[in-house]
Amino acid sequence: MSSSKIIAKNTIFLYIRMFLVMGVTLYTSRIVLEQLGASDYGVYSIVGGVVTMFAFFNSAMSSATQRYMAYDLGKNDKNRLQRTFSATLTIHFGIAILILLLAETIGLWYVNHKLVLPPKRLLAANVVYQFSVATSLIEIIQVPYDALIISHERMNVYAYISILEAGLRLGAVFLLIFYGGDKLIAYAVLVFLSLLIIRLTYQVYCRKHFAESKYKYYYDKAYYRELISYSGWNLFGNIATVARGQGLNLVLNLFFGTIVNAAYGLTLQVQGAVNLFVANFQKAVNPQIIKAYSQNDLRRTNKLIFQSSKFSFFLLFFIFCPILFNTEFILKLWLKTPPLYTTSFVQLGLIGTLIESISRPLMTGAQATGKIKWYQIVVGSLMFLNLPISFLWSQLTKKPEVVFYTIISINILSLLFRLWFLYKILSFNLKIFFIEVIIRVVIVLCIIILPLVYLFNIGNFVSNDFVKIVIAFGYSGMVILFVGINRREFNLIKSLFSKDN
Repeated sequence: MSSSKIIAKNTIFLYIRMFLVMGVTLYTSRIVLEQLGASDYGVYSIVGGVVTMFAFFNSAMSSATQRYMAYDLGKNDKNRLQRTFSATLTIHFGIAILILLLAETIGLWYVNHKLVLPPKRLLAANVVYQFSVATSLIEIIQVPYDALIISHERMNVYAYISILEAGLRLGAVFLLIFYGGDKLIAYAVLVFLSLLIIRLTYQVYCRKHFAESKYKYYYDKAYYRELISYSGWNLFGNIATVARGQGLNLVLNLFFGTIVNAAYGLTLQVQGAVNLFVANFQKAVNPQIIKAYSQNDLRRTNKLIFQSSKFSFFLLFFIFCPILFNTEFILKLWLKTPPLYTTSFVQLGLIGTLIESISRPLMTGAQATGKIKWYQIVVGSLMFLNLPISFLWSQLTKKPEVVFYTIISINILSLLFRLWFLYKILSFNLKIFFIEVIIRVVIVLCIIILPLVYLFNIGNFVSNDFVKIVIAFGYSGMVILFVGINRREFNLIKSLFSKDN
C-alpha cells in the first residue's frame, strides 16, 4: 500500500475515534460542570494542573520514544526496535518514580499551602490530587506501548478501543449523577478507573501483536546516553510547554481565583476537542515524515511538511470559523451557564491554537533530524516567556485575557524561528513555504472572515444562530477547497480514496 493511501486510511480511523471521543467529552463536560458546580470544577482543573506540571519529564521522553521507534521501522531494523522499546520502558519506569517523589513532596506542599482553594474543599482537593498522581503514573508507563502503535501506524486500534473509552466515560458520568456523596472525589476516582482500563487494553494489544513489546532488560550505556541526551533537549521545550499551559493556570488562580480557573479549564477542553481535527491528521502523517527522513528522502520529507502544515491550518479553521462567530451561543447550548470569561477565553485560545497548527509539522521535521539542541533552546526560551510576561500583564492590567494575548504573540515568533531552524538543518525552502502556506492561508482568511463579519455583524443580515453556523461551515469549506488547496493537492486528495491507488 502506498504511503499516501496509508495516511488516508489511518486518518479515517483516527477521525472515527475523534468524533466518538469529542462527542462524549463535550457531553460529559456539561454534565460534570452541572454536577460539580463552577467552584469544584475549578478545583479539579487547578489541582490536576499541578500534577501535569511534573509530567514534562514524561513528555520529553515520549517525543524521543516515538521518534526512535518510527526511525527504526523506517530502517526496517527489528533488533534495534526491540532494544529501543526495552530501553524506553526502563527509562519511563525511572521517570514514574521521579515524578512520584516530586508530586508527593513539592507538589503536595504547593497544593496545601499555595493554591487558592475554598477552605472546606481542602480534603477533597487532596484526594483529587492523589488520584491525579496515580493517573499520571499510568500514562507515563504506557508511553512506549502507545509509541509502538503509532509507529506501526495501527490507527484502527484507537478507533476500536475508543468505543470502550466512550462507554466508560458515559458510565462514569451517569454514576456521578446518582451518587449522593462528595461528587468531586467520586469524579476523580471514576476518571482514574476509566483510564486504567483503557491503558491496560492498549498494553494487552501490544503484547499480543508486536513481538518487540516483550520487555528484555539490557544495559547499553551508549544507547541510553543517546536516548537521554535527545530527551534532555526535549525536556527544556516541554518545561516551557507546561509553563505555558498549566503555569498560566496557576497565574490565573493567583490573581483571579477558581471561577476563572473553571473558564480556563473549559477553554482547554474546547481547544483539545477542536485540536483533535488536526492532531489526528498529524498523527497519521508524522511517522511518514520521520520514516522518509530515515531513508534520506529529503524531498518527500519537505513535501509532507509543506502539505501537512497547510492542511492542518485549514482543518482547524474549518471547525474554528463557526465557533468564532457563534461562541456565546455554542457555549450556552453546551454548558447552559458558562463561567465568566469563558467566551473570550475560547475565542482567544483557539486563535493561538490556529497559529500553532502551522508549526506542528515543523516540530516533527526538527525531531526527525535529531538535531534539536539549539532548536529547543531558542524556541523553548520563547515559549517559557509566556509565564513571566503573563504574570506581569495580569498584575498590571487585572484582566485575565492578557494570558492569551501573550500566547498568540509568542506563537507567531516561535513559528518564524522554527522556519529558520528547518532552513538550517533540513534544507527547507522558505520561499516555497511562504508562497504555498503562509500567503495562501492569509488569502483564505481574508476571503472568509471579511464577508462573514459584514454578513453577521455589520450588516446583520442573518440573526438566527443555527443558520450562522451552517453558513460559516459551508462558506469556509468552499473557500478552503477551491482557493486554499491547489489543483495538484486537490487531485491528490481525490486519489487517496480511489480504488486504483
